[in-house]
Amino acid sequence: MQRALSVVIAAAIVMSACSGSDEAEAVDATSTSAASASTGAEADPTTTSPATTSSSSTTSSSTTTTTAGVTGPASPLNGLPVADETLLERRVMAVKIDNHPQARPQSGILDADAVIEVLVEGGFTRFIALFHHSDSEYLGPIRSGRPTDPGLLQPLGATFTISGAQDWVAGIIVSRGVPILGEGPGTFRIPSRAAPHNLYASTVALREQADARGFSDEFQGPLYDVAPWESLPDEAAEEISLSYAPGTTITWTYDDGVYLRSMGGFSQDWLDAEGARSQISTDVLVVIGGTEYTASPPAGSGGSSVPATETTGSGWMLVFTEGTVARGTWTRATYGDPFTFTTEDGEPLTVPPGFPWISVFPADREVSWTPGS
Repeated sequence: MQRALSVVIAAAIVMSACSGSDEAEAVDATSTSAASASTGAEADPTTTSPATTSSSSTTSSSTTTTTAGVTGPASPLNGLPVADETLLERRVMAVKIDNHPQARPQSGILDADAVIEVLVEGGFTRFIALFHHSDSEYLGPIRSGRPTDPGLLQPLGATFTISGAQDWVAGIIVSRGVPILGEGPGTFRIPSRAAPHNLYASTVALREQADARGFSDEFQGPLYDVAPWESLPDEAAEEISLSYAPGTTITWTYDDGVYLRSMGGFSQDWLDAEGARSQISTDVLVVIGGTEYTASPPAGSGGSSVPATETTGSGWMLVFTEGTVARGTWTRATYGDPFTFTTEDGEPLTVPPGFPWISVFPADREVSWTPGS
């Protein structure tokens, strides 16, 4: 069922940069490690209109929450109530979603419990849709894996569906304990789009395939702590701009309780299976600044280098909710650890309940915001 979010172009395209490394899945490839340099606590590259910043106090999350008439235990991914508690005991299905202009509008992404956005080649981004207690019967388009991905999925114990990956990239994913599903049972090609932007899936069918492959069906843990805030920060932020790369700027505009997404000044929409479309929106925007680097295949092996973002060590982070922003720092020692967030005063910082969009962002790029009109 599609999510109601009331609680609820770029420059010319170099096709080879976006699809040339989408090789067949190779889950038994030799294990390798991406180039690793711990992310230092870099200078905050944000620019804002003058305002007073306030650190946000937090409280522990309740085991039972109520939203829009639904009462149940809180989802560890977004803090929203889940009517069927047994759904929180199963695996997270993570699916890599294309964000090439020919892949838009995407389908099924707002059926997810959370979405992660990461940088890939050519200045483009792709999404990782996370399904824990939720599912989608029409999700896509699906694209290939990158070295950044497993470090974001390992803490969840997620099973990862991709269209493929270079052998050395697949080796990194699997070596970090993230099982892979590729094109096959549970996926399908739609006739209305051209390859490689036409691979779709049902997460219900993907779960069955993960069961058949003997993958773990247990939830390992959240990516970070989710809990209500005692009060909102003093700093207003209703117009947010993230410049992922020259020519790739994402804008989120706060409107009636949610943030609406635009790219290049145009609304970015999502499309359901019946053809209805609406603007992508989120309740909570989390920005994690990581060091961008180039990941390369091991010496003597085939394959091409790709951009990646380091997410161990520490760095700056931001949480946008209800038209405000909290600034903080993230830390974690290994890829298997969840992120720990702290305020500028060193106090624990949680992410408030709500559907979250998690932007893993180049730390040396600019995030800017204004209080709005």
